[in-house]
Amino acid sequence: MRFMIMVKADKNTEAGVLPDEKLLTDMGKYNEELVKAGVMLAGEGLHPSSKGARVKFSGAKRTVVDGPFTEAKELIAGFWLIQVKSKEEAIEWVKRVPNPTGEESEIEIRQVFEAEDFGPAFTPELKQQEEKIRAQAARNR
Repeated sequence: MRFMIMVKADKNTEAGVLPDEKLLTDMGKYNEELVKAGVMLAGEGLHPSSKGARVKFSGAKRTVVDGPFTEAKELIAGFWLIQVKSKEEAIEWVKRVPNPTGEESEIEIRQVFEAEDFGPAFTPELKQQEEKIRAQAARNR
């Protein structure tokens, strides 16, 4: 099972305040633990929403809205993608994350869909296409 672990943004991350050396060190150690345990697939911090954009869809129309975006607590400041045996195991890993802000913070855990979750609508042809795309994407890293 794969899970996306999302670190919620706050006023500091949205202001572009970078983590201090201690937090970077602690996060580095935590990431090493994830890698050594064989569960980390990816993990990155994100720039503030002021450097981002959103694309809104309305039928065939596309509208681009540049950041910053309001409601920092609804934004994502960083993420991990991990592969574990259960949601409970994902929760245990997240409980070990160094507090990203040192204060009040929140980390969200969401399971990633797997091919078998889509049932018969995910035909053998679509599965083959998905495997080909994933292989190509892996070569791009």
